[in-house]
Amino acid sequence: MLALVWVHLKILQAALASLAPTGSVTFITASSARAALPGTAGLAAINRALEAMVRPLATELAPLRINAVSPGIIATPWWDKMPARQREEMFAEHAAALPVGGAGQAEDVAQAVLLAATNGFMTGQVIEINGGLSLATGHG
Repeated sequence: MLALVWVHLKILQAALASLAPTGSVTFITASSARAALPGTAGLAAINRALEAMVRPLATELAPLRINAVSPGIIATPWWDKMPARQREEMFAEHAAALPVGGAGQAEDVAQAVLLAATNGFMTGQVIEINGGLSLATGHG
């Protein structure tokens, strides 16, 4: 499990010579970093460790900008391995609990990555793109 965190760092280290000094690196993590869902302890630890590295790396590698995008439930083929009915029920359950009323789309994540990659005044940030999952709404 720890090896997955180091893989990200090794890839970053290998890419440094090819990156523009004022360029941008965006890690992709997941909302599991802040959730307490049964069966996700390993995934949560990996994602939280990556998020914890964003700020120190942003200062150590400046002016290179380091950010992360942390998606919640996103309707992608990732979920296709789940039986269709179970998948639909899961999305409906999440939709009822989220302020936005539905799962995110791949385009939503892509827009957040584009923002992190192109905003020259953004560094050391983790952008949560989760439909308001962390908001106290009284839903769910």
